[in-house]
Amino acid sequence: MTTAHLSHFIVSIEDSALAPWASLAPWQLTAQSEAIVCQMLPTLDASQFRIDGEVAIHRTAVIEQGVTLKGPLIVGPGVFVGAHAYFRGGCWIAEGCSIGPGCELKSSFLFAQARLAHFNFVGDTVVGRHVNLEAGSIVCNHRNERDDKMVRVRIDGKLVSTGVNKFGAVLGDGCRVGANAVIAPGALLARGTIIARTALRDDELDAARLAPALDPVAMRNA
Repeated sequence: MTTAHLSHFIVSIEDSALAPWASLAPWQLTAQSEAIVCQMLPTLDASQFRIDGEVAIHRTAVIEQGVTLKGPLIVGPGVFVGAHAYFRGGCWIAEGCSIGPGCELKSSFLFAQARLAHFNFVGDTVVGRHVNLEAGSIVCNHRNERDDKMVRVRIDGKLVSTGVNKFGAVLGDGCRVGANAVIAPGALLARGTIIARTALRDDELDAARLAPALDPVAMRNA
């Protein structure tokens, strides 16, 4: 990975509601998620959203029973949220996304048509368009295993400090993550990356030890 610019991962970001923040690195965006979503709330068309304090739900969105909606939060048009999902820490969910039962989102941004199957955790993460996470796959946001909690990302083969203790990943447009896969903090997934079921993706490991992403071209030709 040679760059961490959001437009490298999310092609449409300049045309989205997040355009004013497109120049931020992904971990800068998620670190400011609550403030950013709060700034977006007054720009919404009140005739199209049901707004209660810092929670805005588009009138075409479907919210099943038992869902916990903690603001600031924006749920866009045509979004489906399954039973007992949980939102906190500042989240923005773009049009057509599907959040399955039992999912938890914290301080995250989901672009159009992203799908979380069910029982997923996604923390401090940017999820591109048409990304799909199968059941039970998670994006970790915290280095619990060590005293030094600083999250690092790998750019040009070198580990670079993000300056934050909480950052999950950026999943570029069209990424697919298999069931029960684990993405460790600091992953930068290029557009179209495929993570196999039950795999661990940890970009802090040496390149030779990285859980390999599957090659979609090779898979089509198999």
